[in-house]
Amino acid sequence: MHGRENDSVAVVTVAVKSEVALREETILDFWTTHDIFNKTLITPAGAAPKGEYVFYDGPPFATGLPHYGHILAGTIKDAIPRFWTMNGFRVRRQWGWDCHGLPIENIIEKKLGLATKRDIETYGVKNFNEAARASVMEYADDWEKVVPRMGRFVDMEHDY
Repeated sequence: MHGRENDSVAVVTVAVKSEVALREETILDFWTTHDIFNKTLITPAGAAPKGEYVFYDGPPFATGLPHYGHILAGTIKDAIPRFWTMNGFRVRRQWGWDCHGLPIENIIEKKLGLATKRDIETYGVKNFNEAARASVMEYADDWEKVVPRMGRFVDMEHDY
C-alpha cells in the first residue's frame, strides 16, 4: 500500500488485483504453457481430419486501440473456426492487419504531408505502403494482448 497526504485527507492507493484478474492471468498462463491453441489444431490419434480450412481473420481497422466493437466482431468471427474444429476439421486461424484502405491512407497522407496522387508517387508507393504498415503496427502489441484475453485462438505470428 502506498499513501500520500493531500491537505488534511490521506489518499491511499491499493495495488491489489481482483480475483477475476488473477484467475484470468492463471488461465492465460495455462493456455500458453500447455500450448493449448496448437493442440486444438491436432487431430486425435488415429483419426484423419475431415478437411482443412484456413480462416483469414479479416483485419481490424488497426489504426487505433481495440474497443468493444472489435471485441464483439472478434467474438462472432471466433465462433466459425471453433465450430469447424469441433466438427473434426483442421482450421488454421491466421491474423491479418489492415495496412491498406482509405482510413490508413488518410492517416499516412496527413502524417507525411502528401496531398495528391503525384505526391504519393514522388514519395514512392513502396515507401507509402511501408509507412502504412508501420503505422498499423504501432498498435500491434495492444492487439496481441487483447485478443487472447477475449479467449480467442488466432495465429498472430504468421500474419498476412
